[in-house]
Amino acid sequence: MNILLAVLSIVAAYLLGSIPFAYIIGKWRRVDIRQIGDKNVGTFNVFRHEGMAAGILTLVADVGKGSLAIVAARLISGNEPVVFAAGVAAVIGHNWPVFLHFRGGRGLAVIIGALLALLPLEMLIATAISLLVLYYTRNTVWFGVAMFVSLLLLEILFKERTPLIIYSVALPCLAGIAHWFTTRRLSSTQQKEAVTFWVGKAGHGKK
Repeated sequence: MNILLAVLSIVAAYLLGSIPFAYIIGKWRRVDIRQIGDKNVGTFNVFRHEGMAAGILTLVADVGKGSLAIVAARLISGNEPVVFAAGVAAVIGHNWPVFLHFRGGRGLAVIIGALLALLPLEMLIATAISLLVLYYTRNTVWFGVAMFVSLLLLEILFKERTPLIIYSVALPCLAGIAHWFTTRRLSSTQQKEAVTFWVGKAGHGKK
């Protein structure tokens, strides 16, 4: 029964992560997010080409996927390794979703959601720091670096358990892997956009 609950938790997390909110919200606004900008099915691309409202909606939905995957795994299984695996499965689902022929986003928002469920205080502080970095640099890579470096330092300061620290370092690597896979064949202009943040006007990406 424990094995069954573990499998159920992980599969449910993958399917939850696979829900492509950026694509759904884009289609609702008559835009295929896979065909504009850096072609990433994720929050930053929505912000850049569909505006603030659509970007925030996508952000909340994607962060929610990560948090819900962790919370559901805790309720279904309660086993920490299974909970950790569910977080990984949700990010993999977002990055390689079964509903979009395994072509998804980079998973940063989902990772934030998963770690927020596991380390709420540290993640809130780290998020505030990284948003300041994003505001001044307009660079999504530096945003991620600031978030996860500050998170690590906060975990050490608050004396979190070693498994949580290791997990919070390893999980963001999935975003790095997805970034490499999704940008290596883009044009130089698209690659530059992939690491740049701005908020476009609603319908900016509409063709």
